[in-house]
Amino acid sequence: MNSLCSFFNFTNTHMNTTEKNIGNVSKILLLVASLLLVASLFTPIWRIELDAPQYPEGLVLLIYANKLGGNVDIINGLNHYIGMKTLNTEDFIEFTILPYIISVFALSALLVLFLAKKKALNILLIAFVLFGIIAMVDFWRWEYNYGHNLDPNAAIIVPGMAYQPPLIGFKQLLNFGAYSIPDIGGWLFIASGLLMATAFIKEAGLFKRIKKSKVATIFIPLSMVLFSCDNIKVEPIKLNHDKCNNCGMTLTDPKFAAELITQKGRIYKFDDIICMTKYKNENESKTENSDYYIAEFIGANQLMSVNNAAFISSEKLKSPMGGNIAAFGNKDSADLYATKYESIASNWNEISKK
Repeated sequence: MNSLCSFFNFTNTHMNTTEKNIGNVSKILLLVASLLLVASLFTPIWRIELDAPQYPEGLVLLIYANKLGGNVDIINGLNHYIGMKTLNTEDFIEFTILPYIISVFALSALLVLFLAKKKALNILLIAFVLFGIIAMVDFWRWEYNYGHNLDPNAAIIVPGMAYQPPLIGFKQLLNFGAYSIPDIGGWLFIASGLLMATAFIKEAGLFKRIKKSKVATIFIPLSMVLFSCDNIKVEPIKLNHDKCNNCGMTLTDPKFAAELITQKGRIYKFDDIICMTKYKNENESKTENSDYYIAEFIGANQLMSVNNAAFISSEKLKSPMGGNIAAFGNKDSADLYATKYESIASNWNEISKK
């Protein structure tokens, strides 16, 4: 670190001093940003994962700066049946020019480092952000075209159905769940931009202004409250419409419904908690780190986290698939109904193993 600072101090003494120079910390940030951009050229930038019952291990499309990777041939075979165009690296001009664009930004970061001018840093950051926006718009356009421009003579045609994957996040496409997210190269690219932004903020003196205005002391507790909010992802059960993802039965009894939300945001619904635990235990790779919700037995189709529920088990409960387990929002209610149904108390750790 000392040798780097000495080198940067040397460059400062040989630069034109008519404009304010950026500091050594910002130069280090730019150097790291440049290296991250170079590294992003050799790793997948984006990934689209496809999940379906017939592919329990899942399929993945990897998007590099210069090519497509992953299960391209299998995905093309599936896309053929629904009329989507074949995915070929050669059909995308982006794969030809993107490596050069990323390389130019990497070299530009080094150039700004040696010029050491704030104006040059500002131009670099603006250009980088604009490129990021244009790249995402182009990616959305690519997804839209492939998902909407379908062959009218395809083997499988669903009227009004389009197969555009999500730009980011999860989307259900027939029996496939599509999950789109940056891969290693994409996160490196984002980290590079954040480093440039950090250098800009530092040189603009915004850190000191934030500290003086005490914005951070307000923002941190507020963000903790926002991110700790529970149940914001839960989807209401549609009685007589939703089907159980385990047994296929239509959900009709609001007292026993359950819901599983994977780490990727995919939602599975069940007509009985025993169906949810069975699905969980038979699909451990897909349900790892998932959130589990259960209907309150005395609630009006209200779902709550299994971690906040008190459970009772009794043959007299007569749940749809014979799980015969009811959940309550508090222990007092559970104890009351335990007496009524001559049941025994239980907990999620015990139930989840069934």
